[in-house]
Amino acid sequence: RHTRYIGDWSSDVCFFRSAVKDIQASVKWLKSNGSPKVGVTGYCMGGALSIASGVLVPEVDAVVAFYGTPSSELADPFKAKAPIQAHFGEHDNFVGFSDVTAAKSLEEKLKSSGVPYEVHIYPGCSHAFMNTSPEALKRKKGMGLTDENQEAVDLAWSRFSAWMGSFLGSA
Repeated sequence: RHTRYIGDWSSDVCFFRSAVKDIQASVKWLKSNGSPKVGVTGYCMGGALSIASGVLVPEVDAVVAFYGTPSSELADPFKAKAPIQAHFGEHDNFVGFSDVTAAKSLEEKLKSSGVPYEVHIYPGCSHAFMNTSPEALKRKKGMGLTDENQEAVDLAWSRFSAWMGSFLGSA
């Protein structure tokens, strides 16, 4: 089992705060250049940063995160300001970051936040289940992960589309 995050970026407060500032600058730029609403999405570290943006960037209108949570010390989901949807694999083994325990902890915090939220856990899936590129599938097989599940990918995409459409409007 993994007991640390990849590169343990989550404990690098300067990196994290800088990344959130970059997201905020991007959101502000989009809004000042004609986008009435802006959503943020990300995967792994980007998933954690997207949740953080829903907590720390008041200009964000909706968030969808895939398998990643920020530490509560850096961005507590209890203080979320934007609607947050999150997706996790049942067999994700990045303990405290994107495993089922982290997903359920996120859900409990979001319940108390008062913002609309959804947390989805996909049976039989591991970390990065959305990445279906040939390179990713080869890498996963080399790691002993055999959780290719196109139905889960399709379901997650449909949930993503419905969530963003609901809070941002259709294109």
